[in-house]
Amino acid sequence: MRLAVLGATGGIGGELVRQGLDRGHEITAVVRDASRLAAEVRDRVDVVEADVMDPAAVAPAVKGRDAVLSAMGSRERGPTTVHSGSVAAITEAMRRTGVRRVLTVGAAGAVADAGDAPFTRYVLKPLIVQRLFRDSYADLAASEDLLRRSGLDWTIVRPGRLSDDGPTGRYRTSWDRNLRGGHRTTRADTADCMLTLLDDPASAGHVVYVLS
Repeated sequence: MRLAVLGATGGIGGELVRQGLDRGHEITAVVRDASRLAAEVRDRVDVVEADVMDPAAVAPAVKGRDAVLSAMGSRERGPTTVHSGSVAAITEAMRRTGVRRVLTVGAAGAVADAGDAPFTRYVLKPLIVQRLFRDSYADLAASEDLLRRSGLDWTIVRPGRLSDDGPTGRYRTSWDRNLRGGHRTTRADTADCMLTLLDDPASAGHVVYVLS
């Protein structure tokens, strides 16, 4: 497939680029600063420097692609619009260019539901995790609402607490509800899950949780 990866210099984005190339995909890495792209992949991808908050800047990078994968995120604890702003630009650029398939990264901690163990659902998430990351999670919620209303073939992948431990080869997934039995997901497993879901059209319109 011909894929556009946004946030390609981040942890998950870098894994999407590397693993996507290993799977034989043609990758367009959309970045703010090309010098931050990993040296070992720089000559193997098409690199587009663009403001991901600007639909006009994003459109040329996604035009003609089979799918868009966004690993955009913010490291700030305060108010942010990185998620919602980038999704607004990406979806508008996709509508302009006729690209329909998009996968984005969310967070399992942002939602407490029946898939969680009771302590996680009623104590850990609402009283600790969601308070700690309230600004980022509010922005994530806004971005996911934009996706749902976009009319595109979207999939949201929600990992647990992220780590750089590498691929495990044994991660678990659940559609539209949280998973019990762990709280961590490696960035490599998150990327592998996203790339695997590309080949599953039934995942469009669903939220997929992943735990390593």
